[in-house]
Amino acid sequence: MKYLILVFLIVLSSCNSTKNVALTAAQIQKDTETIKAVLNQQAKDWSNASIEAFMQGYEKTPNLLFVGKSGITKGWQQTLDRYKKAYPSKDHTGTLTFDILEVQPINAEAYLLVGEFHLVRKVGKADGIFTLVFKKIDGHWKVISDHTSAYDNE
Repeated sequence: MKYLILVFLIVLSSCNSTKNVALTAAQIQKDTETIKAVLNQQAKDWSNASIEAFMQGYEKTPNLLFVGKSGITKGWQQTLDRYKKAYPSKDHTGTLTFDILEVQPINAEAYLLVGEFHLVRKVGKADGIFTLVFKKIDGHWKVISDHTSAYDNE
């Protein structure tokens, strides 16, 4: 729970400089489609065992936050290194798909996304849930915070 509070506070502090602009339904739909396209590209890149390409969906900054079962990883490079260690080969990366459960605007420059991941691979299936915070940076939607939890597949 304390990790969720930390993530929430970081999100608020990173988004508070953006003016509160009323979003139209059309803008929310357009942003949602663009954000989903980022995730679709990430799934393709992951499934091609290209973790570096997958990481292009994240903001390349030392402030990137990843929260998982091993705790907090801070920084784009550190997150890349973590992924490479945990998924050293195609047998480990397998084929990734996402189910998007919820997309909510925080403001005109940030969205919260909740989804499930499904990973089919030779070393065993993995499924779980994730919460991402996307921020519009230089006209591109990037993940600035990722909290991912695997389901118990027992």
